[in-house]
Amino acid sequence: QVQLVESGGGSVQPGGSLTLSCLATDIPYREYSLSMLWFRQAPGKEREVVAALNSDGTTQYVDSVKDRFTVSKDKSTDTLYLRMNNLRPEDSAMYYCAAVHSHSVNLGAIRALGAPNFGMDYWGEGTEVTISS
Repeated sequence: QVQLVESGGGSVQPGGSLTLSCLATDIPYREYSLSMLWFRQAPGKEREVVAALNSDGTTQYVDSVKDRFTVSKDKSTDTLYLRMNNLRPEDSAMYYCAAVHSHSVNLGAIRALGAPNFGMDYWGEGTEVTISS
């Protein structure tokens, strides 16, 4: 059973930066085709997908974070990262790491699957990000 643990959340001013981490453990060797994603959920709003890193290393982003957020992975430590620059108040949310047994994903298809699980196989507990002056 894959375990996902997020960290790195906090409070920053608008325009600031944060890097979130997601440590994946207990990955069976045959499951290195996992695609990993970041979601977020703001208070009173639905959870939304933010970015995806496919098992082949390709990335996808929703329009609202393109050119500001970067998803990456350190394969040696099985850690997924989300580097967030030029943060805005509307980026404030609980950020969740998720993984799915798939070589690649399509963000449109993920959105269509919808809550609660968006077709994901594993979820972390989340890390909170607050953007405020």
